[in-house]
Amino acid sequence: MTRVMEQTALPGVLRVGLSRGVIELKQFFRLKEQVIFTFTFPALILILLGGIFNGDFEGTGVNSGQVFTASMAGAGIIATSFLNLGIGVAQDREDHTLKRLRGAPVPATAYFMGKVVLVAVASLAEVIVLVAVGMVLFDVELPSEAGRWLTFAWVFVLGTISCSLLGIAVSSFAKSAQSAAAVVNVPYVALQFLSGVYIPVPSLPDWMINTGSFFPIKWVAQGFRSVFLPDNMMVMEAAGSWEHGMTALVLGAWCVIGVVLCLLTFRWTNRRES
Repeated sequence: MTRVMEQTALPGVLRVGLSRGVIELKQFFRLKEQVIFTFTFPALILILLGGIFNGDFEGTGVNSGQVFTASMAGAGIIATSFLNLGIGVAQDREDHTLKRLRGAPVPATAYFMGKVVLVAVASLAEVIVLVAVGMVLFDVELPSEAGRWLTFAWVFVLGTISCSLLGIAVSSFAKSAQSAAAVVNVPYVALQFLSGVYIPVPSLPDWMINTGSFFPIKWVAQGFRSVFLPDNMMVMEAAGSWEHGMTALVLGAWCVIGVVLCLLTFRWTNRRES
């Protein structure tokens, strides 16, 4: 009698990655303190900035709170992607979560995908919270044109992917989970000032504008300003326009750079354990 051996196909990378995403979301939302801090801290900063700098931009009908709302909605993506992943992946490496996943085995691509799923959901929630605060306190209005929502979609997707990949890559430069916070917080905070998030672009010196233009946060924030602010505000940008083409080009380039950096730097264990 011939025995037929049935072989069960292993799940694909996409299926494993989505499963990892569900696990990441459950772990994130179970940590109530982390959830509260992640969503309330940017909202608190927005309320403070909008309350302190409460003037209008002459001849535009736009107030400072509306500009801060749009800019910080973009910066919120960097907080939930670059910042959280830079620290979170280092923590996964430190507590041997990555080592256990490697033995499962879970492909690195599926692990990355799971993190991106987490960031996409958390980033969208962050944007909703900030825009809601802006609507209540600063008279921010939701776009009524389909084109603006399309711009929102592609800026959100490219910003989320590029900053997630950069967060994963930069986590490898931290020697421990404790040092990861310092490694990611310094460039994150500095780039918010250089990119016109906390300070209007016309007030920035040229060298700051030029430096900020190399990094994603400037383009994400500018892209979101083009969504939530009227077109007469584009004169406040460095180039005098929204530069959608350049925004797509820069963010797309950082997606590619992020993939390369992840492939070159990603480690399953700390160096001392390798």
